[in-house]
Amino acid sequence: MLAQPAYDIALILDQGQRDTQEDAVAARMFDTTNSGYVVVADGMGGHAAGEVASELVISSWRDALDAELEGSAPTEAALIDALPLAAMQANANIANHSEERGAGFNMGSTLLGVLLQDNRVFWISIGDSPLYLYRDGILRQINEDHSMAPVLDAQVVAGTLTEAEARVHPDRNQLTSVIMGGAIPKVDCPEEPLMLTASDVLILGSDGLQYLNDAEIQAILHANAHAWAQDIADALWRALQAKGDPDQDNVSIGVVKLTKN
Repeated sequence: MLAQPAYDIALILDQGQRDTQEDAVAARMFDTTNSGYVVVADGMGGHAAGEVASELVISSWRDALDAELEGSAPTEAALIDALPLAAMQANANIANHSEERGAGFNMGSTLLGVLLQDNRVFWISIGDSPLYLYRDGILRQINEDHSMAPVLDAQVVAGTLTEAEARVHPDRNQLTSVIMGGAIPKVDCPEEPLMLTASDVLILGSDGLQYLNDAEIQAILHANAHAWAQDIADALWRALQAKGDPDQDNVSIGVVKLTKN
């Protein structure tokens, strides 16, 4: 009988150099259904609203996924449906909270969540929180960046903007899709799951992780590819600390590896 996949998961949450912590993360494994999840939310909004928004996203995700995964093994259709349903519930909860606070109150959050079952990874992404896959020595971001950054980078390629101008452009971090209680312009949620192998490393982050560039993240993963998930997360966090950027944003790091028990 073949051994069933198991998951090696680690989380790190750090405030960086900001006055408040507006990121939130969560993970859970379900032995009975051989499933698990990791979810990252990066909140935004003044007067602690970002902190509330990210926590609402996390609690909405838990409400939707825990019920689905605690019983018998769900069907693939149920797994695919669970992710957008979690996003819709989070959006409704943020809308209700904002409505209770009165006109002019705004808050929002990104959502990046992965649902693991056996060696399959279903995922959803709204916003600019990156999802990386490290495979065969190569790091690539597999979700779309819902911010102005790719638009500005395309202008660099087209020659209408210099690389230096794009890097410091005031609209670079402006989100083009986010959970704010209204219409969600873009949702990245493939129906076909990612098939994970034992040598892969999956990295979830808030955009605070991107104070390391892709080459730096890839080098860290290359040096730690066979390490435990917690050691990889620690190495990424130490690299951010070593940079000492005075504007370091809140940072969430989730690391997922597939193991055999």
